[in-house]
Amino acid sequence: MSGPADQGQELRLVLVTGPSGAGRSTAIGALEDLGYETIDNLPISLVPRLLEGPPLARPVALGIDVRNREFSATALIELVDALTRDPRVALELLFLDCSAGELIRRYSQTRRRHPMAPEDSPAEGIARETDLLAPVRVRADHLIDTTEMSPHDLKAELARWFGKKGSAGMAVSVQSFSYRRGLPRGVDMVFDCRFLRNPHWVPELRGLDGRDAAVADYVAADPRFAEFFHRLQEMVRFLLPAQIEEGKAHLSIGFGCTGGQHRSVAVAEKLGKLLAEAGWPVSKRHRELERRAAATPPTQTG
Repeated sequence: MSGPADQGQELRLVLVTGPSGAGRSTAIGALEDLGYETIDNLPISLVPRLLEGPPLARPVALGIDVRNREFSATALIELVDALTRDPRVALELLFLDCSAGELIRRYSQTRRRHPMAPEDSPAEGIARETDLLAPVRVRADHLIDTTEMSPHDLKAELARWFGKKGSAGMAVSVQSFSYRRGLPRGVDMVFDCRFLRNPHWVPELRGLDGRDAAVADYVAADPRFAEFFHRLQEMVRFLLPAQIEEGKAHLSIGFGCTGGQHRSVAVAEKLGKLLAEAGWPVSKRHRELERRAAATPPTQTG
């Protein structure tokens, strides 16, 4: 079997998914304009066949959604895991999200039937699809909320992340997580933040998270924080150019703590802000916070 790895380079493969109406078709078109070979609604079982035969000269973007007769969250996650282990592939999972209220508005404008509720209201289909995609959403490498985006805005955002020309030439993902749930998929570097003092034990901070200024200030006031963060940013700044020289298009940095709510979130936010200010294209993911949000039923507007 031949493939990109035979020539010493990985195939950049982007899987594009998300709820119906969130902009998947727009994203596929934008990626095609950026030089990707694109296929929309390819059956999941056929994806591995792309790696067989002659190597592909261009990066590939595949649209996968609930219209596919083979679609299930389990099947898609198993595909992601298999491709992650494949040395021939540099996989990125792009999830286009959108609020339930905005999706209902878009369906009302187009008068289309929702694929998961052809005989019911779009709101019913949106709720079912949100539940179905929740496990996929938390596995995404790139999460773009299109609620307040026009198609032009979405295309510009995709060009920033997936275009050949970027401000730094490599996208950086900064993630927080809980060690109780294990390491996130595909992280390149991991830092343990459990040595920092824990806001969980402060009653007025317990219900907040590391994005809140009070929590971030509490974590930063730990006597060990200043030296830790100084060494961290110096190491990351040193490593990023070296990773570009190795040909990486995406680098993922993970920060873990006990619950994934306070310390890891605060450090990830601080580093993400620092790198963004330095001109790097940065996305921030907070796995446990997103899990909680996904578990909350969407608010339906009437």
